[in-house]
Amino acid sequence: MIIFRYLSRQILMSTLAVTAVLTLVIVSGRLIKFLTYAAAGELSPEFVLQSVAYRVPGMLMLILPLGLFLGVLLAYGRMYLESEMVVLQAGGVSPKRLTGYALGAAFGVAVLVAFLGMYGSPYAWKQMDILYQKQSEASELDMLSAGRFQNFSGSHRTIYTSGAESSDALGLIFVSESDEKTGQISVVMADSGRKVDEQNSDLRYIVLEDGVRYEGVPGQANYQAVSFDEYGFQLPPSNLRRRSADVNALTITELLAVDSVKHKAEIQWLLSLPFLVLIITMIAVPMAKTNPRQGRYAKLVPSILLYMLYLTLLTSAKGKMEDGDLPLFTLWLIHAAFLSLALSMLFAGHFWESFMNRLPSMPSFKRSKS
Repeated sequence: MIIFRYLSRQILMSTLAVTAVLTLVIVSGRLIKFLTYAAAGELSPEFVLQSVAYRVPGMLMLILPLGLFLGVLLAYGRMYLESEMVVLQAGGVSPKRLTGYALGAAFGVAVLVAFLGMYGSPYAWKQMDILYQKQSEASELDMLSAGRFQNFSGSHRTIYTSGAESSDALGLIFVSESDEKTGQISVVMADSGRKVDEQNSDLRYIVLEDGVRYEGVPGQANYQAVSFDEYGFQLPPSNLRRRSADVNALTITELLAVDSVKHKAEIQWLLSLPFLVLIITMIAVPMAKTNPRQGRYAKLVPSILLYMLYLTLLTSAKGKMEDGDLPLFTLWLIHAAFLSLALSMLFAGHFWESFMNRLPSMPSFKRSKS
């Protein structure tokens, strides 16, 4: 039991570290993409943060298996490098027992992946649908920042306001609009303004009060100035629409209630992910065995390539199953093939060890002495 706790702690710590790094990298890329829209005023900062947060459960469904796979490789590889495995094997711990210990930690990860796929990720998708709906209903006026010039998407209009007196009322407003065809520019300044939503329609307007409108072509002296009590213009419609319903937003119970090929393929995918976690753990244990002369990362590259092949075959088969081009049991054939590979690596270790030693290892760099 002491050995099991020690090995499980080493595996889970490495898995947590790898998963955190991979999640941070992927989330950062997604966040940067959304922040460009937020900086242009097209999306609110709250929408950006919530949208990225709701995507994390779906990401973890595929990040956690990879994190566990690399965690086992790094944890056991370090123990081989520091001769800890030699001590364990001298104490009667066989490679099969090492695999059993690793599967104990992998079982917890498999349960977490199953929960995320069947309930966690669908809940996040539903919340993201609601978030998209709220964002599509919000006008760009709702995202104006006081004291800042802001461009409206879908138009050549720039607006500035000194601040919002309430949810529908604005303070001092400056609006500049250009016409590419005629080259004409109009500038409107008003002491106040308000937002108007047309009933039974998606049309939205800004009505300015007590202001002046200047209109003309740059370089010409025939500018026109018109004072007004009220002046209104239509806001461009939001370019963010509610996403269409997707099977990713359905829990396992809801998927079972629908009789369609796409929904059945999704069920097979969700059920197969926990088996992916267990099988790659069985593959990772023999592949983590390294010679101290080879270094800790000797078999990291071929191991990652093998995992990518496994995952690529599963995702490709899932897409073909949804289209009806492959039978629904195709995923299990792929799992059976890689399970056979894992068992052969476990029970025919000498053959695979000699084969892996022939593969090119990571280059090692030594500091030259001056």
